[in-house]
Amino acid sequence: MKTILYATDYSENSVAALKYAHEMSLQLGTRLVITHVFEYPTILNTEGLNEPFLHLEKNAFKMHRSKLEEFCAEHLGSKWDTPNIQLEAVENNSVTQGIISKAVDWHAYLIVTGIKGGSVLKEVIMGSTTKRLIEIAPCPIMAIPADTSYMPLKTIVYATDFEEEDVYAIRKLAEIAEQFDSEIKVVHISTDKEYAGETQMEWFKDMLNEKVTYDRIEFKLLFSDDIYDTLRTYLGDTNADIVVMLEREKKGFLRKWFHRDLVKKIESYGRVPLLSFRGANHQLFYFKTAL
Repeated sequence: MKTILYATDYSENSVAALKYAHEMSLQLGTRLVITHVFEYPTILNTEGLNEPFLHLEKNAFKMHRSKLEEFCAEHLGSKWDTPNIQLEAVENNSVTQGIISKAVDWHAYLIVTGIKGGSVLKEVIMGSTTKRLIEIAPCPIMAIPADTSYMPLKTIVYATDFEEEDVYAIRKLAEIAEQFDSEIKVVHISTDKEYAGETQMEWFKDMLNEKVTYDRIEFKLLFSDDIYDTLRTYLGDTNADIVVMLEREKKGFLRKWFHRDLVKKIESYGRVPLLSFRGANHQLFYFKTAL
């Protein structure tokens, strides 16, 4: 069974992401692992502690497990207590590494987090941790705005920069889209300084058609110097249910702006869920290998 991993800091902004992950797991028939990362005091690693202190770590896991149960009961009601939902408290001094460790343990094919949190933790899941996960996680990251309600994915917008890594990401995205019978709208925004946009689009379409068999894919080329605002407008015009981007490791000027700063701008905009693939993972996606 495939696994969706949802990470929470218990903030109000994480509730929408919990409900979203839960509804998606039900529709897709996947396992849902709900996790919280806590930091255990390093003093407890000191030798010579009295026996009572040796039980504190075990009690800490019990306490955080109980808190996860309360959080789920409050926001999911009795629906959370099913065999397909697993609760996992994990101890790590890095929230990011704690989440990734659980993603690896469960072979998660998707990590779901919220956007913009109010936690006083050293690393806030809804802010810096989401950004860091986008950059290093072994599977795609779905970031859910605080006021978002779950809707089946009917319209998926994929922002492309005409690179080979986009083809791998769209191929994996099509596996999700097929389960929802979604339409994938592949959009590229060409600036005045960029030339041969139409030629590049035709080249990219031919390359994609050779590797992706999903037939509900539409292509759109837009021209604007304000890529961020134009994409935001396009998401509204198409009633997009989610926007998908590829986080790249290449450092070219346009790619760096379009696929690093823009991903984070769209995340901060906070009205449309963001699904982010990482370019370095195109050989490692868990969609087909998760059991």
